[in-house]
Amino acid sequence: MADKIKLALAVLLVAAGLGGYYVLRDHATVLRILAVVAGIAAGAAVAWLSEPGKTFATFAREAVVEVKKVVWPTRKETMQTTAAVFAFVVVMAVFLWMSDKTLEWVLYDLILGWKKT
Repeated sequence: MADKIKLALAVLLVAAGLGGYYVLRDHATVLRILAVVAGIAAGAAVAWLSEPGKTFATFAREAVVEVKKVVWPTRKETMQTTAAVFAFVVVMAVFLWMSDKTLEWVLYDLILGWKKT
């Protein structure tokens, strides 16, 4: 129950920051943006203290560790893969065009007899 109250308070703090943006419409833009940033920061701080917030922080840390384990392709590998995909797309486009024209010829010229002029 305490976690639900903390999360509700976090949402209210973010809403208060957004509301502050509109309440301070006659003031400097920097002050208005600061109200939004302060509301989001306060809401995040309160949410982080809840159990779901702690779970999310643990998940985020583990995700960063997993991303560091990824072996990213080199520029050469990326260019080769992109070229292969592009070549496949061109080949498929030509194949589909030829299939379409062949079916058009068979249906309209041979079967229906609607010769084009």
